[in-house]
Amino acid sequence: MNQEDAAREYHRQDPPGKVEIATTKPTNTQRDLSLAYSPGVAAPCRDIADDGERAYEYTAKGNLVGVVSNGTAVLGLGDIGAQASKPVMEGKGVLFKRFADIDVFDIELDLDDPEAIIDSVSAMEPTFGGINLEDIESPDCFQIESRLREEMDIPVFHDDQHGTAIISGAALINAAEITGKDLEELHVTFSGAGAAATATARFYVSLGIPHENITMCDIDGILSDSRAEAGDLSEFTEPFARGVDDGDLADAIAGADVLVGLSVGGIVSQEMVRSMADDPVVFAMANPDPEIGYEEAKAARDDTVIMATGRSDYPNQVNNVLGFPFIFRGALDVRATEINEEMKRAAAEALAELANEDVPDAVVKAYGGEPLQFGPDYLIPKPLDQRVLYEVTPAVAQAAMDSGAARHERDMDAYREELEARLGKSREMMRVVFNKAQSNPQRLVFAEGENEKTLRAANRLIEEGIAEPILVGDADYVRERVDELGLDFDPTVVDPETGDWSHYVDFLYDRRKRRGVTRTEARELVRQDPNYFASVMVEMGDADAMLTGLTNHYPSALRPPLQMIGTADDADYAAGVYMLTFKNRVVFCADTTVNLDPDEDVLAEVTKHTAALARRFDVEPRAALLSYSDFGSVDNDGARKPRRAVELLHDDPAVDFPVDGEMQADTAGVEEMLTDTYEFSELDGPANVLVFPNLEAGNIAYKLLQRLDGVETVGPMLVGMDKPVHVLQRGDEVKDIVNLASVAVVEAASFSD
Repeated sequence: MNQEDAAREYHRQDPPGKVEIATTKPTNTQRDLSLAYSPGVAAPCRDIADDGERAYEYTAKGNLVGVVSNGTAVLGLGDIGAQASKPVMEGKGVLFKRFADIDVFDIELDLDDPEAIIDSVSAMEPTFGGINLEDIESPDCFQIESRLREEMDIPVFHDDQHGTAIISGAALINAAEITGKDLEELHVTFSGAGAAATATARFYVSLGIPHENITMCDIDGILSDSRAEAGDLSEFTEPFARGVDDGDLADAIAGADVLVGLSVGGIVSQEMVRSMADDPVVFAMANPDPEIGYEEAKAARDDTVIMATGRSDYPNQVNNVLGFPFIFRGALDVRATEINEEMKRAAAEALAELANEDVPDAVVKAYGGEPLQFGPDYLIPKPLDQRVLYEVTPAVAQAAMDSGAARHERDMDAYREELEARLGKSREMMRVVFNKAQSNPQRLVFAEGENEKTLRAANRLIEEGIAEPILVGDADYVRERVDELGLDFDPTVVDPETGDWSHYVDFLYDRRKRRGVTRTEARELVRQDPNYFASVMVEMGDADAMLTGLTNHYPSALRPPLQMIGTADDADYAAGVYMLTFKNRVVFCADTTVNLDPDEDVLAEVTKHTAALARRFDVEPRAALLSYSDFGSVDNDGARKPRRAVELLHDDPAVDFPVDGEMQADTAGVEEMLTDTYEFSELDGPANVLVFPNLEAGNIAYKLLQRLDGVETVGPMLVGMDKPVHVLQRGDEVKDIVNLASVAVVEAASFSD
């Protein structure tokens, strides 16, 4: 099946199209329906009639954008009409929802008269929080956007004009930095003089490009004063006429620092690129075929050619999806009256700054696994980089407040956390831990200090003020790798193979001499096994917590800290816990990594440790000990074990959280079963601490659950240790390391209190 047929099948699958409307409130009972509609709906209606701003409080207006088109200038298709443009507009709605959680109604207007479009859209202001104009032909699009901005008190944004301007503007900021040129000194040539080109030129001026340094060409050549005097230019292109001789594109490109292509494919030659200034910047953004091919432009010269296109199969794709979802998100959340130049600049500058930061592993994997590092081939973030939401959006919102466009003030720290929470429940939960860690950073030793992921995680921990990382490894090698990775921090490194570590050897020997370890072997373990070295470091008080496991099997990574640090005074067993986050629920699953066949004493102890861990995430625990039996419905050894563990917990005066069992997994998770069928249960709501009868059950369950759609995991978190130690899984990403590091820091801080 070719791509066109695959696209047809994709769209026609039942239900047809790509979007639907879903309810956000319960509609299960007669009372629910009477609140959603008549008669209950009258109350918010009366309130809105008294104060129109309350529409944002009672309705979806504040998260609803109208995507409006008449289908006269659809990318790659031209004037196909309103009806035929609907798949594109639905697709735009998908991008709004996928990247910024914004709801969309697509509005296809079968109208050619700009005045009729203006009247229709302005009449819909009560419905929407913002309007995105799409695929409307030039010059009508200029008039329509300008008039609607004047007449409407909500943001109106023509993405075809401003989206390309903002994203390429971010790329331009970074290209200038890489080439060592100032924006104020750049000479820029535009190939194309349509809506996107003129909007981009105006935006570049707002970034600092002198207006007189811009040369624009259309199909007839350079926009010159003589052409303007002859009436050859429109009111939108005339401002870019220059007092230069008439000429063609080749004349305009000669000596330019930057070429911006927003025209048609294949019209720029290698000879034209060779005529540009040193280290030229070429943004060839015609789609699907750029003005000059990527390889062709790169091969045209011996110096650096910084190249961007509109295509996803080459570096530096100028993709509008990096802009409009996040610009509207910021505008909606402060109830902005417009999207002004200050907000657009803030978006471009935030995107440019984000490209300078280390790229998450998930993004690297999504784009084929090749390294992504700031430079000529990585000027702007990738569209699938989730950080854009909580880095660019707050910048837009802040600019709206600073410029007077906002009607609603936001606290930026709280707002950033709110945006992160939109990306998933796990981010919301981890933010609790991050905040605690940042309030009291601790010394955290990484046994695998030379590992690239460790270095990148350490860099982020320092940047965010979460921890003081200590890296075990060769100091020269570590610093060399830090430089190669473009990381901006000075690592603290301890090298077991250099220096005097005799006190570590003495400690290890004393701990293990009656376990068959000689002094010579103790010396070898300290010098050659970083897990033993890091474990001794923590136990001797030279570090507060430890992370390891990226390059070792879990049991072999766990053995040294168990031998050197051991379990806490009130614990006989360690256990591995995973936090699983669903859309509206969090559960802690134990034990998933350590104890093969725990008895009732182990189960009771693991339950207490896991409940304490839940409280570090500000979750009040409700614990269920699981079985295939419900409260004695089966009576055998397997069911008795968790039942006896519950009895031990009920008899323990230190247990200050609800716990019950044995019970089946569905009983633990369904409130109606707990409150109706088993009304005697100690649990007053679904359990959020699930303790499994053995390692086999726990491991199978968490691995099955984590593969379900929308489920995210944090862990495994090791509980029961005398000092904080966490063992990562091989293949964990940088974000997983940072998550467990933050948990370890919070634990270490509580131990020191």
